[in-house]
Amino acid sequence: MAKITLVDDDENIVTSVSLALESHGHTVKAYYDGASGLAALENDPPDVAILDVKMPRMDGMEVLRRLRRTSDVPVIILTSKDEEIDEILGFNLGADDYIHKPFSQRLLIERVKAVLRRAGRGEADEAAGPVADPTSRALKRGKLTLDPARHETLWDGRPVKLTVTEFLLLQSLAQRPGFVKSRDNLMDAAYDDQVYVDDRTIDSHIKRMRKKFREVDPEFDAIETLYGVGYRYRES
Repeated sequence: MAKITLVDDDENIVTSVSLALESHGHTVKAYYDGASGLAALENDPPDVAILDVKMPRMDGMEVLRRLRRTSDVPVIILTSKDEEIDEILGFNLGADDYIHKPFSQRLLIERVKAVLRRAGRGEADEAAGPVADPTSRALKRGKLTLDPARHETLWDGRPVKLTVTEFLLLQSLAQRPGFVKSRDNLMDAAYDDQVYVDDRTIDSHIKRMRKKFREVDPEFDAIETLYGVGYRYRES
């Protein structure tokens, strides 16, 4: 079903998670330190990456930071830490989901399914057959072009690399320029029901998205913040 790269220095977790994922038809490649995991992710990109935070040679946050320079592969972060700052940092670096240890295998499987669905590789998409989904059509709004089928984002003809979550958030905003989307609306657009995130998670994704567009166009201001209300896309 999906190629998954698992990077964690705990052999027990690697074994149990690998068995659980493989029992659902996924192919798992496991690595036990951040440096080896990063090399594998760059050389053989999977459909989903699962990264532990505390690892030898390179921690998971640094792996994620370096990975996001070149790749938009969906990433789920695992951590035994429960400090809120770590979760916010993970989302700021471009994580798609976050799970605290200890966790149930069932929870992890559901999170993997959710990330795959958001990336357009879920069971529901395969079962849908040839029926056209209006959200899969290319969308053009001013300088912005979004192509869900290719997971491609262009700004004034120049590519902008977005993660799955960032792409879904921007797609939701751009579908109705000028209309305000609350953070709850955006959560519904980018996350499945099984995944709970708070307002600051959405804010972190928007902040990171703006930064990416401003690297292409320093004058980018198409995503507006309405404080206390939400966000809207302004078509220029």
